[in-house]
Amino acid sequence: MPLKNYGVLKSRALNRKLGEGSSPHYQVLVTDNKQKHRIAINVKSQQSPSELLYLVDENFSHPMTKELLELDFGFYELPRQPGGIALDYIRGNLFDPKQMRPLPYNVPGPDNDLNELLELYIARAIASTDAVLYSFGERWGPEIDVKDKYFGFLPGNGIHDIHMNQGNAAQFQRDNGIWQDGGLLIYYPTRNQWVGIFLAFQSQAFHTDDVTGNRIDDTDIITSVVTTGAVQIVAALVNPPGEYVNKETVSSIP
Repeated sequence: MPLKNYGVLKSRALNRKLGEGSSPHYQVLVTDNKQKHRIAINVKSQQSPSELLYLVDENFSHPMTKELLELDFGFYELPRQPGGIALDYIRGNLFDPKQMRPLPYNVPGPDNDLNELLELYIARAIASTDAVLYSFGERWGPEIDVKDKYFGFLPGNGIHDIHMNQGNAAQFQRDNGIWQDGGLLIYYPTRNQWVGIFLAFQSQAFHTDDVTGNRIDDTDIITSVVTTGAVQIVAALVNPPGEYVNKETVSSIP
């Protein structure tokens, strides 16, 4: 069956914690100006291969952004259909899935794992005075009498499944559906820049049924890309505002 309470949370980032433990998630504390939420982002798969696929578009452009700008802060449950702002990695013309690459979540050294990739963008959003996060996935809560286990706010609530939510097999097939994919968009109003961060599991297939979202076959599973001596530039920060002035950076993933 599809996800419950699929939608988008419009918020501002306040804090974060790196993913760790047996089922690591990169955790982000956000506010919608009325209450706090936690965004839980998978950085490691429970199925083999464990490395998630990622794609970052620092100049994301799509007609949906106009509607996103018109939203007030808060969570919105979304109709799972084309023509709106629900995400679908296969049908939504968001990016080319074949450009996604695998990345481990925790590797010794700088700028070489998924935790550090997310840290680059979330830390920048926290430091910015105007950055807005749009988190797509499944909402949980509010849990009236349960404090959030990472940031301690009450009531506990948030959003997870910030990744593709179709093409699953085995025990995760129950989550399949169309127009219910997760993802993270970050908007910087002062420079009118959208950053898109999209994640998927290598065990998922990119050829799915147009009604159920179930995998049709395994021919479009994106497998690991082996590179030798190659470096992929994932971010370049030139002439940034605020506290980042004169701190140009280039971040790369081996």
